[in-house]
Amino acid sequence: MYYRIGCLTFLILLSTIASEAQEFIPLWPSGKMPNTKGMRLKDSINNERVYQVGVPGMFAFFPSAQENKQCAVIICPGGGYHHLSYQISGFQLAKWYNTMGIAAFVLNYRLPNSPDLAKPETGPLQDAQRAIRVIRANVTRWNLQPDKIGIMGVSAGGHLAASLGNITDDVSAIGDSLNVISFRPDFTILVSPVITMGQYTHKGSRENLLGKTPSKEMVDKYSMELQVKSTTPPCFIAGAFNDKGVDPRNSLYFYQALLEKNISTSFHVFPQGGHNIALRNNPGSTQLWTTLCEEWLVEMGFVK
Repeated sequence: MYYRIGCLTFLILLSTIASEAQEFIPLWPSGKMPNTKGMRLKDSINNERVYQVGVPGMFAFFPSAQENKQCAVIICPGGGYHHLSYQISGFQLAKWYNTMGIAAFVLNYRLPNSPDLAKPETGPLQDAQRAIRVIRANVTRWNLQPDKIGIMGVSAGGHLAASLGNITDDVSAIGDSLNVISFRPDFTILVSPVITMGQYTHKGSRENLLGKTPSKEMVDKYSMELQVKSTTPPCFIAGAFNDKGVDPRNSLYFYQALLEKNISTSFHVFPQGGHNIALRNNPGSTQLWTTLCEEWLVEMGFVK
């Protein structure tokens, strides 16, 4: 079972951000977090960004009982694996999902630069896998369907979301009752995602995740266009042609890999938006991405 911290207690821990969520849910029972050197880190937060995660967990945003569509999305904020832009690529999106009757969980995942991680590249994925398991373990409590639990990621958060859907190695098992619960998401939503660790990678994301001189084996393992399988979940992708932050070929290569494996995908590259596609106030046709995503969720049967 997970340990829950209510808003009042969590305000003491993260007073600048917790008040917007209804609940903060730590991922790991006390003393059982994997991949740790045993350090006690504090959360470091500044300018709507988390720079160090002391308590990996999820900020929960629930729709009303009357509007609940029994679907949930975990949101992985971006930040180049250097920080978490929890507001613009986290909380704002969570509130949007609530308007559709979807429960949203903004993931406060450990960053590879954490001095506490024994294997830096594994920390984010461990937290993402555990998050899916925690939600599926509580579907009755939260009135959710266990086969309607998805993952969303923006920028480097998109790489983490794609990794969760493609990497099948169980790196989050700690020998408790959640071990038997699947960590595979039922769908994936990616906005301006980092995908490859190869030629067209986002240099900062790769260096932060894998170091400055990763081996070819590590580059291939964490290049998600090379890891697509027949079990990869259906995917929605939105990006911009003029993205100078993350080369749009990241999205293109992932779409091509999904197509080759016959994975249902809704793929959109808009003329404008750069690396700043947000929930609202996007230029031109880029503003349509949220409508297209909503319709895709309905079309795929994840939202009634």
